[in-house]
Amino acid sequence: MFVDEVKVHVKGGRGGNGVTSFQRQPYEPRGRPDGGDGGHGGSVIVRASSDVATLVDYHHRPHRSAGDGRHGEGDLRRGADGEDTILLVPVGTVVADADGEVLADLRAPGQECVVARGGRGGRGNAAFRTAQRRSPRFHELGEPPQERWIRLELKLVTDVALVGFPNAGKSSLIARLSAARPKIADYPFTTLTPNLGVVTVDDLDFVVADVPGLIEGASEGRGLGHEFLRHVERASVLVHVLDCASYEQRDPRADLATVLTELQRYDDGRAREPGWEPLVDRPAVVFANKADADPDVAELTRMELSAEGWDVIVGSAVTGRGVDELRHRLATLVREARRRRAAEPLDLGARPVLRPAAGDGQDFTIERTGFGWRVTGERVERWVMMTDTDNDEAVRYLQGRLTRAGVEQQLVAAGARRGDAVEIAGLVFDFLPDPGTVPDEDPDDLDVDRLVGLDDEGAAP
Repeated sequence: MFVDEVKVHVKGGRGGNGVTSFQRQPYEPRGRPDGGDGGHGGSVIVRASSDVATLVDYHHRPHRSAGDGRHGEGDLRRGADGEDTILLVPVGTVVADADGEVLADLRAPGQECVVARGGRGGRGNAAFRTAQRRSPRFHELGEPPQERWIRLELKLVTDVALVGFPNAGKSSLIARLSAARPKIADYPFTTLTPNLGVVTVDDLDFVVADVPGLIEGASEGRGLGHEFLRHVERASVLVHVLDCASYEQRDPRADLATVLTELQRYDDGRAREPGWEPLVDRPAVVFANKADADPDVAELTRMELSAEGWDVIVGSAVTGRGVDELRHRLATLVREARRRRAAEPLDLGARPVLRPAAGDGQDFTIERTGFGWRVTGERVERWVMMTDTDNDEAVRYLQGRLTRAGVEQQLVAAGARRGDAVEIAGLVFDFLPDPGTVPDEDPDDLDVDRLVGLDDEGAAP
């Protein structure tokens, strides 16, 4: 079973909790804090491998997760990190998120990208000991992991792609060119999945792909549509295989025009993508196939297409005529294409995802909602998620972090008033700013002993 596109749900491992612990010895009943940190959760990593041919395993098992980090222990013992989960995919796999944004384009063996990051391990109370806070009685919780759906799409990495209408003889031709043994029959769409073959010419080895047949409207999804065109994208050289058995059955020139039209339409849809090389501009050879059935049709086709500037070889995949000539012509084109690629800078890493930072250094945003205010930002949300809100000392520490980060100041600047509800990472808090920070308030009337945590319904826990 060949699967070249699949959706996978990935989930990293949760970070382990820190621990609150103190040394207890006969001569030191109130010892130093010695709570250890929790281990980091494992991540889900997609890695390209030459040993994998399809994505069928993820079709049957679409849910993958990494190991959780272990909790910390006393005596400064750190919890073990969770194990990463490696998803092996074929070379040529494109990784995208649920919205279609490309995360990585894995074109070489060993390339990888992290698709679900594991959560950080929480710090034990020993990490919070300072000269002013000598006996901290709180610790951090493990950070929740990243969890999402991704899409894996396989685009074959080949040197040569055989294109043409169904039943034009592409499968027979690749069987002649290489040791591949595809299914061959006399009805359309015999090839439902791509076939790969390795061709050797002198000291050069190159890969040829026989991909599913093309019909009019394929660029709009008709027939095998994009399932065909996806696998042509990576080919450096195209071979247009034409059925020249008889004008009564097909017009090879019209077939070529139809194929070129569909390739052009596909190019138009991809033109805005950076680095896209149009399919119609790539080196191409026309193979006038089935010349053994009607040599006159094949020769007339060669004459007309050669006059238009095409490189045409007349032959037959059944008898072997013209196959050696085609093999050596392709070797020359593949060598030129590889030299051209070698001269270009090659980035073997995953495509970077660049996100602009705020100009003033602020890494959170504040917005007005129907119930109050919402603060969003990776850093502040992580602080909240890793805080034990049932521990008053931990909540006071969180309030101090938010104040130092400028959250309180920005809320006041946005118009927040004392007592307003503020949501951060799904938790709702009462806004209790420091005395005097909110205009028109009397500092003597304010009670700011601690930040009061509320549950999702707005009720005090």
